[in-house]
Amino acid sequence: MPARPDRSGSRILLRTVRRQRRRVVVGSLLIGAHQACEALVPIVIGLIIDRAVGTGDALRLVLWIAVLAALFIVLNTVFRFGSRRLMAAIADEAHRLRIEVATKIMDPHGVRTELRAGELLTISTSDADQTSYLLDYVPRVVGALVATAVGAVALFLISVPLGLVVLLATPVVLVALQAAAPRITRRVAEQQHRAGLATSLATDLVTGLRPLRGIGAQDAAARRYREVSRESLRATLRAARTRGGYGAASTTVSTLLACGIAILAGWYALTGRISVGQFVTVIGLAQFLMEPFGTLAVVPEWVARARASANRIARVLDAEPVHPAGSAPPPAGPVGLSLTGVRSGPLDGLDLDVRPGEFVGVVARRPGDAEHLVRLLGGHVADYRGDVRLGGVPLRDLPVTDARRLLLAEPHHTDLFSGTVRANLMPPGDDALAEALRCAAADEVVHAHPEGVDQPVTERGAGLSGGQRQRLALARALLADPPILVLHDPTTAVDAVTEHAVAQGIRALRHRPGSRSATLVCTSSPALLAQTDRVVLLDAGAVGAEGDHTGLGTHDERYRAAVLR
Repeated sequence: MPARPDRSGSRILLRTVRRQRRRVVVGSLLIGAHQACEALVPIVIGLIIDRAVGTGDALRLVLWIAVLAALFIVLNTVFRFGSRRLMAAIADEAHRLRIEVATKIMDPHGVRTELRAGELLTISTSDADQTSYLLDYVPRVVGALVATAVGAVALFLISVPLGLVVLLATPVVLVALQAAAPRITRRVAEQQHRAGLATSLATDLVTGLRPLRGIGAQDAAARRYREVSRESLRATLRAARTRGGYGAASTTVSTLLACGIAILAGWYALTGRISVGQFVTVIGLAQFLMEPFGTLAVVPEWVARARASANRIARVLDAEPVHPAGSAPPPAGPVGLSLTGVRSGPLDGLDLDVRPGEFVGVVARRPGDAEHLVRLLGGHVADYRGDVRLGGVPLRDLPVTDARRLLLAEPHHTDLFSGTVRANLMPPGDDALAEALRCAAADEVVHAHPEGVDQPVTERGAGLSGGQRQRLALARALLADPPILVLHDPTTAVDAVTEHAVAQGIRALRHRPGSRSATLVCTSSPALLAQTDRVVLLDAGAVGAEGDHTGLGTHDERYRAAVLR
């Protein structure tokens, strides 16, 4: 469930207004001037009737029509320039919010949040836009208040009771409608939360569709998505009903108020208390005031929607980093990896060493053990007990930039980005690129396309097969050439022949004679394990056996069950 709305969202909204205050002030003044001119139109028409049409004075009629024309020119001009200012403010603020959220998400220290990728995407896009719309609501409120004030003054001058109706009834209506704002905020926040979950799940399913089909789990995945989608639909319908009921109530009340003013004015005209021109002015103002009344009545819903989005943005921006900023100097010379008594998630007292230049395989009887180990080494798990060291320096004490330069943990599911193959791999040179592609068996992917490494790649590599994406991601990791490389099932989507080529390529590139690079691969692939110097079997979160691939395959039944299927 989403977090309860708090003052964090209000702080984001206030900051939004402060950052764009110049544009908002100028835009609000211009929109206020536009609304004042709009309110003056029925007043001028009433004066034309009383002072020109009623008296039959043609010259006055021409003069007053010229005044009316000038009024229209002014109101159109100020609206144009005011809207331009406000649209610029909205676009700029939405951009700033997107940048802030993206920067926070990509912080090297990580973000301690339970939000999934789809929810974070929604927050950085639609929630940023919805929050920035507050800059449109402020001038609308200012314009509505100016229009109401001008209309009230005009009605006071025509008839004190008419002016009092507007002056007293408007704040009463607004206060009554404000009571619905918290409910709207909760419903909209829940809707956004459920929609984010559905988006995230849909993204995961599309990305993993091939593996799901391979294990026959596509029907179960589809059922799960239908459940999440229905929950999102129910939350959307609840929010829509709440907002619809609020809109109907606010429209009804504002319409009744305007109609009451018109009926009272008609009675005064029939009894001779006001002139024909004044009656026309009152009717015109009553019709015109329906718009500012409606705007003021719907303000609580607007602010509630903006606050709900701002609350979600605040949850990301206020999130604590996963890793504190370390200050220890990086180790000098060849770097190895050491885990001592590590307890985290399914890992229970794990002791593991990878010496410089060593190629180590890890076979986990429980797949979750390997996944958690890679996440921990990749910096995505902050809460663990025990000791993790790089070159003898505690991982916690290293600056994140140094830790990630020394150790690269490539997860099983990696993403490619829109652009080209070359842009995704970011090679230091053509020779290194060609060698990495060959060792990852990704040269076939490149050579199969006439544009080679300049072939286009769609978002998340959707135009490529699972095996092609996997090989390009492996080539990218090999090109990075870190002192310690951690791989998680890098060959699950390729055929047996390609798997052997990849295994030999990793060995040839990272562990040629004299190399001090260390590689840790979590896999159950016999082809990969046969290339390692040593294999560690994880059983119940700890080391259950250790040796070479051939020896474990011969003497350890647990190892054979996990690998030689």
